[in-house]
Amino acid sequence: SPQLPDGQDLPLPPVILGELGKDPQNPTVCFYGHTDVQPAKKEDGWKTDPYTLTEIDGVYLVIRNLYGRGATDNKGPVLAWINAVETFRALKLAMPVNFKFVIEGMEEAGSLGLEKLLEEENQCFFSDVDYVVISDNLWLSNKKPALTYGSRGNACFFVEVK
Repeated sequence: SPQLPDGQDLPLPPVILGELGKDPQNPTVCFYGHTDVQPAKKEDGWKTDPYTLTEIDGVYLVIRNLYGRGATDNKGPVLAWINAVETFRALKLAMPVNFKFVIEGMEEAGSLGLEKLLEEENQCFFSDVDYVVISDNLWLSNKKPALTYGSRGNACFFVEVK
């Protein structure tokens, strides 16, 4: 736990671990995301209050634009995975994978405590994970998503997107 200037310990926010599905025929995919954000003020150039999610019509009137701190980094991507699971369930479709989720609230401050948790849970919660998706990315524009294919400390590989 980090310490305050007066020496008092500051408890870390909990990391949420979740899982859905245990079908041994399916691979297990672990999705990582975070819900904390960097500080922001409206005076920093925001058109709306950064901490109130605001929906504004998009260019094509079919697309809605959402403005708010963390909408793309990283609350939106976290919610997208949860909505994907919700959609499979609503359509009564079989899940193609087993899901595990790691959602933390300290990424913007260096993921304090996450490494310790990963080590502690390596033989239990993470023991059957086949793939990890780090869902912490952005779109470069309305038509150009970013595809992260390697990060420091991770294996890099070739990806062809068509």
